[in-house]
Order: sequence, then C-alpha cells, then structure tokens
Amino acid sequence: MYLKSYKIALALGGNIGNTAAFFESARKTLSAGGLQNIVCSSNYHTKPVNCPDGSADFVNAALTGVWHDSPEALHKLCQKIEINAGRPEEHGFNAPRTLDIDIIIFDDMQLNLPNLTVPHPRFHTRTFVLEPLAEIAPDWIAPGFDLTIAQLLAQLNSAN
Repeated sequence: MYLKSYKIALALGGNIGNTAAFFESARKTLSAGGLQNIVCSSNYHTKPVNCPDGSADFVNAALTGVWHDSPEALHKLCQKIEINAGRPEEHGFNAPRTLDIDIIIFDDMQLNLPNLTVPHPRFHTRTFVLEPLAEIAPDWIAPGFDLTIAQLLAQLNSAN
C-alpha cells in the first residue's frame, strides 16, 4: 500500500535541556529510520503558548523529507525518538518537554485516526510551526487548505 515516496513535514519543539542536541539526534535517527532528503529549518526561540505557568521558552524548528512507509510508521518512529530524548510516554497537555515531534503534513493525505491526525489539527494557528516551515517549504499546500504555507503564515500574522 505504501510503495511510493511521500513528502512529509515535521515540527520539532522543546524547552527542557539541550534542545539543539535533541533536534540533531532526532534528525539522525529519522535519517537512519528511512527519512530521506531531509531539509531542516533554523531554530526559532519562542515564548510558551498555552503552557503551565513558569514554563521555559521553547526552541522550535521544522524539517521536511521523503518517507516511503505509512504515516503510522512515521508516527511510531517520532514517538520513539521523543521517548529516547527523555519525554515520558504519558505527559500532560502542553507540559514542558525535552522534545516534541508532530507530523504536520504527510503528502496529500488527510487522516483522523485515534492517535494521529494529519495535517496536524492546529498547525495553521501556530506561528511557531508555520514560521520554521515557511523557511524551508513556503510553497507547500497542506491538504484541506487552498493556501501555501507562506500564505497561511501571512494570514496568521495579519490576524495578530
């Protein structure tokens, strides 16, 4: 069923420990796990949004690549990478974290599975996701949207 190449976009974030090192480790593990043609954004420093009081600032980034397996397999790999970086499997909503990896785009698919929704349901409302993604994939269009990533970012910025 998953025999072609799928272009994917991931968002990375963290606010505990050496986030840059966690991002680099995640990139290497994703590559070893089969993600090809990886392009990484710069790291962006952002204030916490809807997080518990006293949460540290975040570092956010995005990466794109080509995947040859299912969305579920990519999701499983991302969760394994998060756990290996010290994020507990069970964690509170928006709790501080060493590493969070979200699948933002998985080719032209729209999925709503019990543990995975693609495109990510709130990515288009988050500057900390759109800004790094616009750096590396400004012309990509997420399924369900008639706007490019750059246009979604401009729309969000004009609303704020």
